[in-house]
Amino acid sequence: MGNVWDDVLPEEDRLVFERAGWGKRVGFGERPALLVVDVIYNFVGDRPEPILDSIERWRYSCGERGWEGVAQLQRLIAAARAQQLPIFYTGMDRRPDGFDQGAWNWKSHRAGEETDMKGHLGNEIVAEVAPQPQDVCFVKDKPSAFHGTHLLDYLIYLGVDTVITTGTTTSGCVRASAVDAAQYNFRSIVPQECVWDRSTLSHKVNLLDIQMKYGDVRTTDDVIAWIASLPQRPCGPRTPTGRPDSDPAVAS
Repeated sequence: MGNVWDDVLPEEDRLVFERAGWGKRVGFGERPALLVVDVIYNFVGDRPEPILDSIERWRYSCGERGWEGVAQLQRLIAAARAQQLPIFYTGMDRRPDGFDQGAWNWKSHRAGEETDMKGHLGNEIVAEVAPQPQDVCFVKDKPSAFHGTHLLDYLIYLGVDTVITTGTTTSGCVRASAVDAAQYNFRSIVPQECVWDRSTLSHKVNLLDIQMKYGDVRTTDDVIAWIASLPQRPCGPRTPTGRPDSDPAVAS
């Protein structure tokens, strides 16, 4: 099976990457965390439907391809839960005046629509992949899950060596988060069926860029098989449990 970007990659570009040595695998580590980026109704709509219909009501929507990604992500989350991997969820919302979004408002003439506002269904995590009490959830204001959040602190505390980035959109928050994971010297893994974008071209080109320069784009089946090969609770006793009787201070 070829790569998802093969049909948009010119032969000369392929040769450039090959001869310059890009695209080497970083490989899987031993202590992964799963990052679920912005899998909220704003980015898939409230039901599977063609994207041009969906964006009439949900301006960020990726339409049916988003719901296809959600189905794949369900499989991956189930595998992560079975091995007790730490799972981090990001979401978004905004003040009614949009101040907290800053320059992020400048690129869309629909930036003020109510689906962005705090308390709207659009900002809720899709029920099919909803977090559980042990998971860590936070809101971010910019594309990267690392920007202005405690994500890096938590990963260091857990001794994580690999970040599996999933969600939406491939060219925006997924790319920014996967690149930042690499910049902080984590092994950066992107399961290609568990990320999606409103633009097919952007999806393919950004996966190509991640594979060539920042991390590994792998099939969801490959990532699930690797997770299943790990020991239970690979990040150890500091892995969040959501239970008040746990003692996160006890660590080996």
